[in-house]
Amino acid sequence: MVNEAELVTLIQEAKKSEKERKFKQTIELYITFKDIDVKKGFALNEIIQLPKQMSQPAAVCVMASGDIGTKARSANADEVIDGEKLNQIAENKRASRKLINKYDFFLADTKLMANVGKTLGQLLGPRGKMPTPVPFNAPIESLLNRFKSSIRVRVKNSLSFIM
Repeated sequence: MVNEAELVTLIQEAKKSEKERKFKQTIELYITFKDIDVKKGFALNEIIQLPKQMSQPAAVCVMASGDIGTKARSANADEVIDGEKLNQIAENKRASRKLINKYDFFLADTKLMANVGKTLGQLLGPRGKMPTPVPFNAPIESLLNRFKSSIRVRVKNSLSFIM
């Protein structure tokens, strides 16, 4: 078992190099779980908030109308979809798949959640991208910042994953 201090020293050693590179280097982290039986339905689907925002933040789409939609636009959401546009996208399967693949996370107003489930639920559900409901008076700016600095970790039928 590796503790946090050992992990930090391992990352620092991996970052050291003989010469300066003219490109951004990345580090891959492989995590392997032990003593877990995959045949018993082990599945992991978590959203992990990182301490700092990535160089390319996660794309967040907000499905809301009215006051929440206005606040989301002013908070620089990647896209804000209201009820009418949601119905238009749902009619065209190709456009809806394109929309779903374009964004990492979805937030939805609680008023629109039933409509989102009916129109895009069959496409969002299997991809693990069902929207997170946004309550009426929730601070949309902080939610957007939280999701832009987050990653999704999904593991089914495997004991390891790559970050």
